[in-house]
Amino acid sequence: MTRVLSPALRRDLKARAHGLEPVAWIGDSGLSDALIAEVERALAAHELIKVRAASLGREARETAMAEICERCAAQPVQRIGKVLVIYRKKPEPKKAGPR
Repeated sequence: MTRVLSPALRRDLKARAHGLEPVAWIGDSGLSDALIAEVERALAAHELIKVRAASLGREARETAMAEICERCAAQPVQRIGKVLVIYRKKPEPKKAGPR
């Protein structure tokens, strides 16, 4: 799912992400299934997360951001040095019909 974020939404998400701490770290093992599962859990709980990619070079961080977003159906917000900011809107809760 590659949906482009509007400039206004991206600006809002950047402001919201400012005070967040990273919830996952990309280590020497790279984008393991365990890391993707942790990102999935964090996105389901918070919508907006940071992932630290300290062990990766610049091009590898770009690739990692793209792969995480593709595998998690999320959108990239920004890269700040070695930190990736990722967003996935929570689905609207289903309304219960009349009983």
